[in-house]
Amino acid sequence: MVNKPIFRHSLIIPHLKMKLSRAEYKEIVRWTEQLRPTRQCMKMLKDRFPNHSQSTLLSIFSLEYQKRTKRIIARHHAPDVIESHYRRYLSEATAHPSAPVLLELANEVDLSPALMARIILDRFLQDQEGGMPSKSVLNSMLKEPSLIPNQTLAKNVYQCTVNDCCYGPLVDCIKHAIGQEHEVLLCDKLKEKNLSFLDENQLRAKGYDKTPDIILEVPVAVEGHIVHWIESKASFGDDHSHRTYLNEQFWSYWNRFGPGLVIYWYGFIGELDCQRDRGILLKDRFPTDIVVLGRTDAPVADKRSRS
Repeated sequence: MVNKPIFRHSLIIPHLKMKLSRAEYKEIVRWTEQLRPTRQCMKMLKDRFPNHSQSTLLSIFSLEYQKRTKRIIARHHAPDVIESHYRRYLSEATAHPSAPVLLELANEVDLSPALMARIILDRFLQDQEGGMPSKSVLNSMLKEPSLIPNQTLAKNVYQCTVNDCCYGPLVDCIKHAIGQEHEVLLCDKLKEKNLSFLDENQLRAKGYDKTPDIILEVPVAVEGHIVHWIESKASFGDDHSHRTYLNEQFWSYWNRFGPGLVIYWYGFIGELDCQRDRGILLKDRFPTDIVVLGRTDAPVADKRSRS
């Protein structure tokens, strides 16, 4: 079967490691180098590292696979390579119309199935329309393969889309939904603690153009560090992504609003949490011990555990 959904993420992941040492992270990365972005490979990854959450492993693999793809994608867009892929697809689809030939071709040449589907569909539409198709037409067909005027190609594009865990419209939709889920989770946690805050939508309504997800109206202390704002990241924090976020987001938040907290819900490399004294605190979950500055009552804490 090739049309089962990509495995699901979970907002609550008990008893699994989220914060990794750099050595643990590198071990996972080394093992991902042999994998393809398919459900079967993700199951292999989970079986190999059972003590790590499925979502953490997927996030790490996705980040690494995207780096790998950026290094090789140009060669797959060379005109002669596109033509070779297309002619091979046509030949094999004619010989085996019920087989997932496009998915198999993508895996064979080590290219994301969704990106391979885009290349082949683009080339097909050039034949159909006598010129380059518009991006809107191409994107609409990738999102809804039933619009493709060829049943075999439509089936193959669909198979590539549902079996790719790193690229494609389905993955984009899932990532957007997961990001929103975690922002809602963060707001719910803040409300449970009776903390007053402004979310991103409220801040934009006030005229802010670049803001964290949450600004606390009354600052708090977490593990002895002052927190004025919180950023929610539904991903794993590796060296490259964290450095990018620091340069493009976190330091600008610090300059405007003061020190803050970043929650990487799917974990991060522990050694990256080295900016606490400069005003950037990293956590892999909502903190359980929160002291509201200015209050004389006890800390807002979760009595069940301490992080």
